Amino acid sequence: MAQDEKSGTDIAAAGSSHAEHELVNAGTAVIDPDPFENPGFPPHRHRVTDENPKREKRAQRTVYTLFYLSIVGSIWAVAAYMLFPIESGDPTDIRLNNMFFGIGCALALLAIGFGAVHWAKSLMSDVEQVDERHEIGGSPETQAAAAKVFADADEESGFSRRSVIRNSLIGALLAFPLPAVVAFRGLAPQDQIPVPLLYHTMWRKGTRLALDPSGAPIKASDVTMGSAFHVIPEGLAELEHGKLEEKAKAAVLLMRLDPNDLHPSPGREDWAYDGIVAYSKICTHVGCPVALYEQHTHHLLCPCHQSQFDITHEAAVIFGPAKRPLPQLPITVDDEGYLVARSDFTEPVGPSFWERH
Repeated sequence: MAQDEKSGTDIAAAGSSHAEHELVNAGTAVIDPDPFENPGFPPHRHRVTDENPKREKRAQRTVYTLFYLSIVGSIWAVAAYMLFPIESGDPTDIRLNNMFFGIGCALALLAIGFGAVHWAKSLMSDVEQVDERHEIGGSPETQAAAAKVFADADEESGFSRRSVIRNSLIGALLAFPLPAVVAFRGLAPQDQIPVPLLYHTMWRKGTRLALDPSGAPIKASDVTMGSAFHVIPEGLAELEHGKLEEKAKAAVLLMRLDPNDLHPSPGREDWAYDGIVAYSKICTHVGCPVALYEQHTHHLLCPCHQSQFDITHEAAVIFGPAKRPLPQLPITVDDEGYLVARSDFTEPVGPSFWERH
């Protein structure tokens, strides 16, 4: 065996070690050749409800009692909304309405949640299982196996078998939306159908355009080139009831452009007056106020979701999530030179879903 002349080191041994090292794949050098075995699931621990039928019955009664409490909470919320009306505007009435209505809604929601959790924890099967992944798409055998999974889940949860719990849950889920329905219905006058009210505003033929919030009428000579005014119908400021509701539908932005920059469609040539145009201030996306005007580009911007509208082309949408142009208010001037409406809006204002109703 050869040795190094200076140090006497065994060269062959070093070479042999190097050769053995080359036989090891670098990609598997860090893999343990003796991995630990899969320990599997720990022993299943039975719950009290699994071993004691009386405790199971008690848990079942608790679950459907919670679902019934949810129904009571929903009914109470509806009743509280009617028993403590807020039409008077008195802070005490509003406070009582909010408190009792909120208690009912909270009870309805919490009881459903607590009941569902208690059902899952105490009555549904809690045995751990492994679901093997399979290729997407299936043969009849695979589809049958999938249907069996749903059947097994129904059996384990007891949804079909525990009819009292099932029926109480269905009742709670049906009753829970009622407070929201009543509350939203209360936003409109109680003696009128609310849907038609969304299609009409305070604007009528001859209604003067007034400054917001003062209510002072606007003359055409007051609207300078590049200016923008926040406008409401004359008389809105004097309303005693429903002022905010009417303003939310009738608010308008008034601007003056060079008449040559406007491109009206056929039939709308007389909707503007000497370059003065008026468009709804309510964004057609979700009803936010379109309050920003860029006079150099003649664009209106909704600051909430960044929808942009081109005033020179009848407020057409040029950017953002809005799906339709802002409705235009036809305007002219009266004998005294004040700007007046020719009519109401010819299409619904606000979010597009009202138009699709």
